[in-house]
Amino acid sequence: MHFSSFAAAAALFRLSIAGYVLEDDYMTDFYGHFDFFTDEDPTNGFVKYVDEATAREMNLINASTTAPVEWGVDSTNKTPEGRPSIRLEGKKKYTGGLVMIDVQHMPFGCGTWPAFWTLGPDWPSGGEIDILEGVNEQDKNGMTLHTGPGCEIGSDHALFAGEVDTQNCDVKAEGQMDNAGCSIKHPSTKSYGAGFNENGGGVYATEWTDEAISIWFFPRGEIPEDALGDAPNPSGWGKPAAKFQGGCDISNTFKENQLIFTSTFCGDWAGGVWESGSCASKAPTCNDYVRDNPEAFANAHWTINALKVYQNAEGGSAPEPSGQPTPAPTSEPEPTAQPDPFPTTEVLTPAPLPTGNNGSFPTVAPPQEPPIETTAPEP
Repeated sequence: MHFSSFAAAAALFRLSIAGYVLEDDYMTDFYGHFDFFTDEDPTNGFVKYVDEATAREMNLINASTTAPVEWGVDSTNKTPEGRPSIRLEGKKKYTGGLVMIDVQHMPFGCGTWPAFWTLGPDWPSGGEIDILEGVNEQDKNGMTLHTGPGCEIGSDHALFAGEVDTQNCDVKAEGQMDNAGCSIKHPSTKSYGAGFNENGGGVYATEWTDEAISIWFFPRGEIPEDALGDAPNPSGWGKPAAKFQGGCDISNTFKENQLIFTSTFCGDWAGGVWESGSCASKAPTCNDYVRDNPEAFANAHWTINALKVYQNAEGGSAPEPSGQPTPAPTSEPEPTAQPDPFPTTEVLTPAPLPTGNNGSFPTVAPPQEPPIETTAPEP
């Protein structure tokens, strides 16, 4: 066989056995992949979403359109009509796949309601997947699905490491708060907010198949070597933090979802729990606090090192899970077994942010990762 023929055959073989191949790398032109949403906040937040030109004029985004990218909120002005912020809505829609995001820093603190999530058409009939979301001083990530009637999830902890908060995904489900959805809380304080940022963030992986929607979180220093590579293999990542399946027809419930980043304030959730939470002593209402304390939001910014979407290779299929599930952690999870070798992941340093009348937000430098030794999972 000629070398060229051999190379072609080898390439076809690799394609046939690959579970996932890269479809979209958002970091090639990050802001070009998104629209800047400027309508009224659908969640009734105390926020004023601005367009890209205004965001640049106010120094809310850094100049870079490639990795890493960074954007924040106004942290200089008292804002009686809502704090200026950014909501990014992806231009492309997906039905299934593997979404990988490396977040170095996320918004956090009293009054904040940040989220990285997906949204389908005609909400809630097209489904919603909340990958990274929380409010105020929450310390663990809540992973949630929102749907119409007829979708519930199981609570078998042999399948995932998180704790089930609610099981009915219907936004109008009886016995649950309005729009609660079905939610699973991550067991680690490194998964959200202060603990997340102090550890330099990490990688969230969301696998969406016809059978289930699964979410993993890998803290900085515990990221699988293949997580952001050419052919990520979820079957080698151990038990996910959340696995949504059971009494829900995933294939007919979730369709044509777009990726969204939001940085809103107060509103239906953060404002709704203000009086019962740890932030209540700071101001009578959430809106009062956000309006009168701009300096409190200097760190309410996103820093994204990578965002990629993968799909099943043509002629292939998603890898089947292998090996025994890893034990569910009781507090801070131990690193799960990963394929060997398992080198540390380089963390990129964002380009310096511009300064101006509205100030800027600081860059967080995560700690250096020690090498991690681990054994390969059994087939």
